[in-house]
Amino acid sequence: MKRTLVTYTTKPEHAEENARLIGNVFDALHTHAPDGLRYMVLRHGEGCFVHLVEQRDGAPPLSDFEAFRAFQKNAGERWLVRPQASEVTVVGSYGMLPDTA
Repeated sequence: MKRTLVTYTTKPEHAEENARLIGNVFDALHTHAPDGLRYMVLRHGEGCFVHLVEQRDGAPPLSDFEAFRAFQKNAGERWLVRPQASEVTVVGSYGMLPDTA
C-alpha cells in the first residue's frame, strides 16, 4: 500500500475554485467507488491544501478519473506555492484511517 501526502498553497483568488474542483473529484469517487483507493483533502488558512492519497496495489490512480484530470488542468495558474509530494507512513491513527495500526 502506498500513501502519498501532497501540500501546496493556492493564490487567494483561486482557493475557492480549487476547492470546487476537488469537490468534483469527490463526487466522481463517490459515484464510482473504486476499490483500494482512499483520498482525503484538508484545507487551512488562506488557501493551503493537504491531500492524502492511499492506494493499494491494483487500485486505479486518481488520474483515471476525468474530474481529477480537470482538477489538474491549469493547476499551475492556481498555485502560489508549488505542490510538494512525499510518500508517508502512518505512525498512529485514532479513528481517522481504517486498517491502520
